Amino acid sequence: MSKKEVFRLDVCRACDSRNLLLFLQLGPTPAPNGFLKAHHRHQAEKFYPLDVCFCQDCGLVQLAHVVSPHIMFKNYVYIPSTSETMRNHFAGLSSDAIKKTKAKENELVVDIGSNDGTLLKSFKSHGMKILGVDPAENLVKKANQAGVNTMCALFTNKLAKEIKRKYGKAKIITGTNVVAHVHDLNDFLEGINTLLSDEGLFICEFPYLIALLEGIEFDTIYQEHLSYFSISPFNKLLKKHKLVLVDVQRLPVHGGSVRVFVSKKSLPQSIRVKNLLKLEEKKKILKPETYLKFRKKVDKVRHELVQLLWTLRMKNKSIVGYGASAKGNIILNYCRIGPETLDYVVDSISYKQGKFTPGMHIPIFPEQKLLDDQPDYTLLLAWNFADEIIKKQTEYRKRGGKFILALPKLTIV
Repeated sequence: MSKKEVFRLDVCRACDSRNLLLFLQLGPTPAPNGFLKAHHRHQAEKFYPLDVCFCQDCGLVQLAHVVSPHIMFKNYVYIPSTSETMRNHFAGLSSDAIKKTKAKENELVVDIGSNDGTLLKSFKSHGMKILGVDPAENLVKKANQAGVNTMCALFTNKLAKEIKRKYGKAKIITGTNVVAHVHDLNDFLEGINTLLSDEGLFICEFPYLIALLEGIEFDTIYQEHLSYFSISPFNKLLKKHKLVLVDVQRLPVHGGSVRVFVSKKSLPQSIRVKNLLKLEEKKKILKPETYLKFRKKVDKVRHELVQLLWTLRMKNKSIVGYGASAKGNIILNYCRIGPETLDYVVDSISYKQGKFTPGMHIPIFPEQKLLDDQPDYTLLLAWNFADEIIKKQTEYRKRGGKFILALPKLTIV
């Protein structure tokens, strides 16, 4: 493995401290979206470390290694527009952003990590001028074909200057599940400062560390997600770049996220920001013992899940998986669950169908196979869309099929 592909990070990316506590090791694992074609199954796969550290000075949680974003994102397979939950979520975000900024028609909205342009389409329907930035070549092509103006690039301060020269400053900059993917946070936030208008807002979303810890959501930890934020270290980081955290909302999406509103102007912080900072203090989010306890909970989840699956197999019960997601691939690889346990995985995204899961090499089929075969049990790997999936698969359950949810507590429904 070349040094360009992966390197070890010995300092906190937010505050440069070396006072890091290694508290969890989930790897090595393959890239969680590295689905394999049949003829690639017998070739050597690349595995990357998956170690997690806690900065004992500022409180940031981060991966101990950085895998090149060109490996992670060049050909990206997570497409939120395939989920009704996410389409509704983006519609709500665009309305909320326009309301908060009092944005007018033809003012510029830039979406960083714009994927296939679903969020920007919502802004376009409100008459806004739109621009997407995304490093995934396949998704940029798809977005541009759908009429969503998108640049194929990683967002940096240099790129922000180019966009400002060509399009002017942005009234709204969005980044949903993007900031957690960024290694050089300082350059990224300098880019926000460069591109954002004085009256504008940078609105970003990321999984909330408290939700991850309380829900034992270790499967949200993978090589794409370099940082795991609570509000306290994120607030300190913004101050370093003369940016102001003005408001925050907790969201149910992705197992528990936050939407933060950032301004260049010195506006008063909302009571919600202050309340979350108090909550983090109460939950001891800045204490190392919190993370050592989390590690023990993760070990317990793995033990109980593997034990249940093998007990069912010993009773000759058929088991499959649902959702060939990155989260699911972390569970499969960490728990060493392969085709000897799950006959196959079903997924709604056609791109994944006919391929095999990375690492464990479980075949992936369309969702219809669930009803065709009617397996006894289905392990819900995309548990963050559990309500949507269970509602969609009413017929499977009517016929006696059962879903297994591993997190936050092992449950059969």
